[in-house]
Amino acid sequence: MRVLKPGLRLKSSVCSTEIMVIRSPGGAALLSCGGIEMIAITEAPPAGAKLEPAHARGSLIGKRYVDAAEALELLCTKGGEGSLSVDGAALGMKQAKALPSSD
Repeated sequence: MRVLKPGLRLKSSVCSTEIMVIRSPGGAALLSCGGIEMIAITEAPPAGAKLEPAHARGSLIGKRYVDAAEALELLCTKGGEGSLSVDGAALGMKQAKALPSSD
C-alpha cells in the first residue's frame, strides 16, 4: 500500500500501463493494474509477475478512471492490457458531464 497524492506517477508490473494520480481522498490505498500492485515509474517490475485474466479489460491512454465515489481520479498516460482497481474494487472510466443546452 502507498499514499496516493496528486502528481504521483505509477506503472504496471505486468503490462505497459502508466498512470498519474489527479485527485485523491488522501491516505494509503492499494492501487493495482492487471491484479498486481502498481510500482513507481523508476522501479523495475518483479520477476515472474503475470497479468491475471480476470483483470485484463485494458486501460486506454488519455482516459480518466475514477472509483465509485469519484474521490480518486487517475489519468492513464500510457495504455495497456491490465485494468485498474483500488483496494480490490474496479475503477470505471470517467464519463464527460453533459453541458446545458443553449437555446
